[in-house]
Amino acid sequence: MKITEFTISDIEEIVSLFYDTVHTINSKDYTLEQLNVWAPKEEKEMRISFWKDSLSQHIAYVVKINNEIVGFADLTSGGYLDRLYVHKDYQRNGIATLLVEKLESEARKFDISQITTDASITAKTFFEHKGYKVIKMQTVERKGIMLTNYKMLKKLI
Repeated sequence: MKITEFTISDIEEIVSLFYDTVHTINSKDYTLEQLNVWAPKEEKEMRISFWKDSLSQHIAYVVKINNEIVGFADLTSGGYLDRLYVHKDYQRNGIATLLVEKLESEARKFDISQITTDASITAKTFFEHKGYKVIKMQTVERKGIMLTNYKMLKKLI
């Protein structure tokens, strides 16, 4: 397992990982209708373009095993953990922990005193185990469909 900084050449693999993971791993907590508005296949090209720009501007890392991307995460300069996804076939192997610990380490270097995130139902327990606290449960609307997530916060020491 190797963690490296995000590069633009990673983008297509990252977006595919996102779609596959959301539609597989999150299916236990969200309906198909919810998954389809969270990660709609028809928006893949738009997502590639948008994420290429946003990931390039954030503190962003990927984890690779045998040159395959198995996870990625990013943090804004304001301390918002925007994305954290692990390949559907590599869950529970320490990849998310590695990514979050790296982002937290980088945040400390930039004097970011706390990290916030909007965690899915699926990811909530993971973040709680990493010391994040639920600030509030939220309902967000995407294309008229409601999805539940959790605003979470961790103060860095």
